[in-house]
Amino acid sequence: MGKLYAMYLSAVLLLVLTLLILKAPGSSRWRNGAAVSNEQELLFISRQRELVDALEDRVDEIIRYQDVHRARLVFLSDPSSHFRESSLGRARAGGDVFNEKLRRAVGNLSRGTAGCSDFRNITGIEFLGSGYTKTVLKGTLQDGTAVAVKTVNSQGDEVKRCIQRYGQARECFRLAAYKIIKEMTLLQKLQHPNIIQLYGQCYYGSLEDGPVITAVTERGIPVEMIQLLQTPWEERFRICLSLVKLLHYLAHSPLGSVLLLDFQPRQFVLVDGELKVTDLDDVSTEELSCKTDSDCVLEFPTRNFSLRCAAEGKCHKINEKRNLYNAFRFFFAYLLPYSAPSTLRPLLWKIMNATGELQYGINETLEAFEEVLYLYKSGLHHTNHSQSWLGGYKIYEGFRIQDNLDYKCWPSYNYQGCLLSVHNREEAAAICQSQQQCQSFTFTQQKTWLGRYLVSFRSSTELVLDINSTVYMKLRSLRATM
Repeated sequence: MGKLYAMYLSAVLLLVLTLLILKAPGSSRWRNGAAVSNEQELLFISRQRELVDALEDRVDEIIRYQDVHRARLVFLSDPSSHFRESSLGRARAGGDVFNEKLRRAVGNLSRGTAGCSDFRNITGIEFLGSGYTKTVLKGTLQDGTAVAVKTVNSQGDEVKRCIQRYGQARECFRLAAYKIIKEMTLLQKLQHPNIIQLYGQCYYGSLEDGPVITAVTERGIPVEMIQLLQTPWEERFRICLSLVKLLHYLAHSPLGSVLLLDFQPRQFVLVDGELKVTDLDDVSTEELSCKTDSDCVLEFPTRNFSLRCAAEGKCHKINEKRNLYNAFRFFFAYLLPYSAPSTLRPLLWKIMNATGELQYGINETLEAFEEVLYLYKSGLHHTNHSQSWLGGYKIYEGFRIQDNLDYKCWPSYNYQGCLLSVHNREEAAAICQSQQQCQSFTFTQQKTWLGRYLVSFRSSTELVLDINSTVYMKLRSLRATM
């Protein structure tokens, strides 16, 4: 009996000693087979709470952008069915509220013109690129439509940094997936010719294992500034005009004033000559809050701007102004003034100065661009209207000049020759008159996006039959060949 009592007393003492050690500062616990201190355990719990908040904040952001009352519900799977049993689902209070939000966020995505079944038939899949959050592939739908396929980049910086901080691979993958859902939501909400078109999306898998989100969008050509600098001014003006129209829409969008947080040329593509923004995962509709004007400083690498604090406690048009100055420093400064028609240059430099100093808002900028567009498209920019050079040319309908190497001019639509856009025959004759090498010019059926004629200027005078062309040849060239 005494022996049993002694064993019991020893066990009690051992238990008390263990509890005292666990409560002592700097003591260790065991988690996942490894000893951790109280401080480490508190840090772990704190970061799990932080990750849960990040997940919820991203879902809340998606819901803010969605028009819940008019959205058509489409459930490709039940996005919340597996969340309740996950470690984070058990850890958070009010998990059912989050589940309902998540159900709405995914369910409110409309199907679009392409769904999961269509994606199985995409051909010509090739790697296009990868970034902070997404991997992008290119392919072709059955109807021949060129598309970009976007999904979570599991090796991207967003997922990697999240795992390093929180140690939760599934939840980090889910966090990145929510960012793609946010982008799809914005692409559905913001409809504009200069925003890339969302063709459809596919959602499958469970949130327990990490959802697989795939978005299929319109595909364009990446913007390469060096190449754009070599294109004709008319095409560069078109790109800048496209950007201004986009920024005007974003400033007055259904969501409020939308700020492009990652404003870089790489976030844009060209589709049939039109500039389109292709990434909307990093945008914001929040205007900077303020109490005084000193709170409203717009900072850029080379200079800052001071804006006023409006009565409602927001910095006046700060999103619009930031977008506009980014357009100036990344696009206008390189593409707008150089090799422009001489009579338009004063207007273009006025635009450059006004946007570079943020004297214009987006409304005034669009008006100025439309004035340039009108003058150029109508031909009113053309000088010497009273003088006609056509009297010095002989016309040959149904002919063109023999194809061979000829002189080059810049900027030309054809790098191997001199192919320029003109408003009419008078402008073409004036251009040929100003170029010493030009002996003839040929009108074809080709036109630019503004309806201006593409005309080939040549030093050759050898004619060949072509019912779709008309040649204008200098009379002095004819006399020289006789």
